[in-house]
Amino acid sequence: MTKIKDGGGTAGEAEVVLAIARRTRTLLLRHGYRVAMTRTGPTFRGGNIERAQFCNRRGAALMLRIHADGSSDPSRRGISTLYPARRRGWTDDVYGPSLRAARAIQHSLVAATRAPNLGLVERSDLTGFNWADAPVILAETGFMTNPTEGRRLRSSTYQWRIARGLTAGVAAFTASTVNAQCTLSACTGPGQLPAGTSSSRRKSLPRTTFPGPRWHRSCPRR
Repeated sequence: MTKIKDGGGTAGEAEVVLAIARRTRTLLLRHGYRVAMTRTGPTFRGGNIERAQFCNRRGAALMLRIHADGSSDPSRRGISTLYPARRRGWTDDVYGPSLRAARAIQHSLVAATRAPNLGLVERSDLTGFNWADAPVILAETGFMTNPTEGRRLRSSTYQWRIARGLTAGVAAFTASTVNAQCTLSACTGPGQLPAGTSSSRRKSLPRTTFPGPRWHRSCPRR
């Protein structure tokens, strides 16, 4: 099996999404969540499979991937949230809660930022989704390539607005969950299915399993 490497992201994305992730972590910790980040510095050693496994090992309530978008059309702007398509043997166990998380986070992000609502995007081709044993979504927080939105994304004030939106979305998603742990993934770039891997082989190369509901783990402090 050949693992496809991360393709990289829009110029400046890595720094922006890490700043947003740090602010989001601060707010989540204040709300009593346990937070684990796949990176706290410029790079992450590994690709999107390793990111998913990082969350799997921790029995995360949610894998929250924070990105910023880019386009050859500088007029494009707005927020969207990606979630895994239902694929038998790959994502059927996380599809339902991932969709619920995507709806909650998209709603809260748009409310917090008042950015254009580009809606939900179902994806079947992202490694970080297909190898996840925990609910997973990817928030595209805006377009770095739009002059106005790019400036906002680089500003501390707007990053805090995004962080508040993400936190509100996580809270809405976990509201009915007695025990919750949130894993943040501040990463850049798309991922694809591992080359030569059929969906029937799924995440068993190897796969980390947990007894009981995977996303019921450690209780937030009240």
